[in-house]
Amino acid sequence: MSGSSLDLIWVVDLITLIYCKLLIKALEGPQAKWRGSVGSIVDAPIDKVWTIVSETKRIPKWMPKVVMKNTTKLCSSKSIVTINGKFPGPTLYAREDDNVNVRVINKVQYNVTVHWHGVRQMRTGWSDGPAYITQCPIQPGQSFLYNFILTGQRGTLLWHAHISWLRATIHGAIVIWPKKGVPYPFPKPYKEKLIILGEWWKADTEAVINQSMQTGLPPNISDSHTINGYPGRVPGCTSQGYTLHVEAGKTYLIRLVNAAVNDELFLKIAGHNLTIVEVDASYTKPFTTDTIFIGPGQTTNALLITDLQTTGKYLIAVSPFMDTIVAVDNLTAIAFLRYKDTLAFPPPVLTTTPAINATSETSKFMDNLRSLNSKKYPASTALLQAHYYNISGIFTNDFPGNLPVPFNYTGNFTGGISTSNGTRLYRLAFNSTVQVVLQGTGIIAPESHPIHLHRFNFFAIAKGLGNFDPKNDPKKFNLVDPVERNTISVPTGGWTAIRFRADNPGVWFLHCHLEVHTSWGLKMAFVVDNGKSPDESLLPPPSDLPKC
Repeated sequence: MSGSSLDLIWVVDLITLIYCKLLIKALEGPQAKWRGSVGSIVDAPIDKVWTIVSETKRIPKWMPKVVMKNTTKLCSSKSIVTINGKFPGPTLYAREDDNVNVRVINKVQYNVTVHWHGVRQMRTGWSDGPAYITQCPIQPGQSFLYNFILTGQRGTLLWHAHISWLRATIHGAIVIWPKKGVPYPFPKPYKEKLIILGEWWKADTEAVINQSMQTGLPPNISDSHTINGYPGRVPGCTSQGYTLHVEAGKTYLIRLVNAAVNDELFLKIAGHNLTIVEVDASYTKPFTTDTIFIGPGQTTNALLITDLQTTGKYLIAVSPFMDTIVAVDNLTAIAFLRYKDTLAFPPPVLTTTPAINATSETSKFMDNLRSLNSKKYPASTALLQAHYYNISGIFTNDFPGNLPVPFNYTGNFTGGISTSNGTRLYRLAFNSTVQVVLQGTGIIAPESHPIHLHRFNFFAIAKGLGNFDPKNDPKKFNLVDPVERNTISVPTGGWTAIRFRADNPGVWFLHCHLEVHTSWGLKMAFVVDNGKSPDESLLPPPSDLPKC
């Protein structure tokens, strides 16, 4: 990760800053494969999958439809936007290198897109999904075929709507198994269990964000968190909760997804530890913990080893993290782990949740994350239409390379908070290596930001509190086994440094995965030029690409 460099300082908005160092020399190592082989028919029930992929690349027999669904939670009913009437939505099951085809049919009054969060989209940027970045939305009554290959990827990811706040109810998991015959780099689990965390509003979430944008005030916080769609018991309402059924003396692989709109979360299971083996579909060095910290858009795989000769009912608690003055939904969602042969109404074994401002707990968890970096698994590395067709007047390439007015970012800010508007991208040469330092600020209020980069996995090489010191902080960089992620939390009043290789041509979105911050403008995009050969160039747009 060395070579000649050009130091740049970037501004995203008044909440978070970005430093960038563009390393001209490409990372050493083999080129990433652009295409994988087409997988066999996915071994899962057809009503639980998004697509069937065969050697003939047939049109999927099952096509997801965006439909409204009347739903009752927290003793209150409303109509929500869903995929096939499911909340959370159906899980996409596939294998590494499978070709995935999903035709999304829009049967509601809203414009819709679907983002395949964490999928690398090698040369298939048209299928990435963020509205007005890589595609115009799918309008009511229209459909669009998302077509991409899961090149060299295995693990847990997620899909979700990527327009307005529709992802509050349009979301689900992506489970990518290794190729047939390829084992996990950890003990084979007896079974796999999927847990999706979310948020629930009694009100219409589109009305919530529209009111916020019109008034300039923060949006109303959610009324509860959910575990696989269930809020559990809350004050004033005995709602149905989720139960994780297990057997004694077994090893389970827990696939955990945070599909919440705005909240970073803790998860604990009373009386049980969890061994982390993967984050964001990248294997990690195993470590054991009793608490998982997970931000919106992040995924974590953990091994749960159940006790021998045990029965009983154990509390699963999901609680929020917020170490500043910003309001969040402070209700703890509850579920239960229940052993086979447990009596009907046993008293549950309880646990305590971390304090809402438990910064030390988040730091401990993130500091333990290290890339597996083994011999077998080494550490790897509608603006799109304007870019492809070279249409002028849509965006410019002058996203600032230097901070216009440097200041004490994490100190007491006394300046104005006016911003400049524009659609300005930063251009990267194909296969260049990019270093980005995400710098938090004290403007309005310091806050933790889960930042997501579309298409690319990056290495989280360092983090710290206060202002990034370009002279001394690089000495702390982990260039041996940094964890590989697609979404990373920038600590409150601090900074995080990441590196990635720009080996995929197209336009790629970088934004905070707290939906309220994306709505307010905490976002930008890179445009990556084509390489020299056809297999290093963006593919032409599909014939059914939606029009604005």
